Amino acid sequence: MSDKNILVEMETLFLALADKTRLRLLNLMRGNEVCVCFFTEVLGESQPKISRHLAYLRNAGIVSARRDGKWMNYKIEIPENPYAEQILNDTLKWLEAQDDMREDYNKLAIVCCSIEVPITISRAPTPKIFAETNMNYAPKEELETFLL
Repeated sequence: MSDKNILVEMETLFLALADKTRLRLLNLMRGNEVCVCFFTEVLGESQPKISRHLAYLRNAGIVSARRDGKWMNYKIEIPENPYAEQILNDTLKWLEAQDDMREDYNKLAIVCCSIEVPITISRAPTPKIFAETNMNYAPKEELETFLL
């Protein structure tokens, strides 16, 4: 790879890391795949803003996406370049050591109920009131269609 390409790669990585929202997103993805819906809840930002920052991280090659129905799930991708890998790993360690970042990460655990297995609408617990009554509710398929 030419020196010019390496400089472009370095610039892209550093620009991706040069924004507090993108750093907060990376912090939340430490070791876990996270749905965009949880990012919006934890960070208190709009979905379009979150998606724009995630696209920036994807273009830099440090985040990948996977579609699950209508939702997108994101996770950190380790760069092939060993220097870029070291910079990303050091950045993640630095984020993990910050009180504000630990607070965000703990909030994610609360929002998701479990970081390893995030709750989706179809797996959400049924409120007790619905289980205790004999009222007739729309079938699950109808509800899922309505929610889409």
